[in-house]
Amino acid sequence: MIIGVPKEIKNHEYRVGLVPSSVSELTRHGHSVIVETKAGMGIGFSDDDYKKVGAEIMPTAADVFAKADMIIKVKEPQLNECEMLRKGQILFTYLHLAPDPAQTKALVKSECIAIAYETVTDARGGLPLLAPMSEVAGRMSVQVGAWLLEKGQGGMGVLLGGVPGVMPSKVVILGGGVVGINAARMAMGMGADVTIADKSPRRLQELDMYFEGRLKTVVPTFDIIEELVTNADLVVGAVLVVGAAAPKLVSAATVKKMRPGAVMVDVAIDQGGCFETSRPTTHDNPHYTVDNVIHYCVTNMPGAVARTSALALNNATLPFAIALADKGYKQALSDDSHLLHGLNVCLGHITHEAVAHDLDMPYVAPETFLK
Repeated sequence: MIIGVPKEIKNHEYRVGLVPSSVSELTRHGHSVIVETKAGMGIGFSDDDYKKVGAEIMPTAADVFAKADMIIKVKEPQLNECEMLRKGQILFTYLHLAPDPAQTKALVKSECIAIAYETVTDARGGLPLLAPMSEVAGRMSVQVGAWLLEKGQGGMGVLLGGVPGVMPSKVVILGGGVVGINAARMAMGMGADVTIADKSPRRLQELDMYFEGRLKTVVPTFDIIEELVTNADLVVGAVLVVGAAAPKLVSAATVKKMRPGAVMVDVAIDQGGCFETSRPTTHDNPHYTVDNVIHYCVTNMPGAVARTSALALNNATLPFAIALADKGYKQALSDDSHLLHGLNVCLGHITHEAVAHDLDMPYVAPETFLK
């Protein structure tokens, strides 16, 4: 199989679909890899690094898309990239389709086979290709939030962990998954007063044991969320419904009641965001203010630490990429029901039920395309 790696074009996105060590593994399996020139330059991988492991360097993204049987990316294809996809071509990347009807329609029109990292599952019910970036985003959310709380950034001018004689900041994390636990680790490590809200009592028990009782936990209701958020210095949105749009847990009315200079970091923004006042932002213009509350809603947060993120992502995606290349998509999806859960669009049809439901578009079961 010919595997193509275009350069990412989203704002300040320096990650790359395949790092040189991943290319080496794929070429050892007998596959050809073509890489757009300078695709890895932003994280310190030169064209020569790719050539040394057997890749062919292509001058443009159009050349990569035209020649490759499978495209491996990091972020969702932009509309001009969707236009370069063709019928039967495999696309393996993050998609986040539920809040993005334009991209979804473009992928359907292309008749490609689009497999989304974020909906691939594992035997424990986890999301193994989303987890590495969720770990990064969870840790970054507190790092960014602490910075925005500084007075010079428009925040209320508080130190997250306080000092002896001064109370620490209150951090509220909505969601106790991978993002939430990593945000909690960072915030507690900095000395903050941390509360996690999650609707699963079992998950809260696990978190309580993990943090040895040092973490506050609550099952969220509307009233509890309002009380927590309005008294918080930093709120991290960390909820996820697989494949679907994020639920709006914090209303605009609640934001109005928050402390002036408080900070909200919406890690769920890739799936539409979990604050009613959230809107997507970029690394160039990462935050804005609503009712004196700072919002940080960058849609590719891990891109800020691109080398760490790219290496961590490749560790997770490579086995699946090898399976798709070695077996072809039909056999690979037939052999692995967890990879099959990643199939979001196939040959002009939406094949993920949550995506179809949220976008009010027809759904076709993915098994239909394995015959």
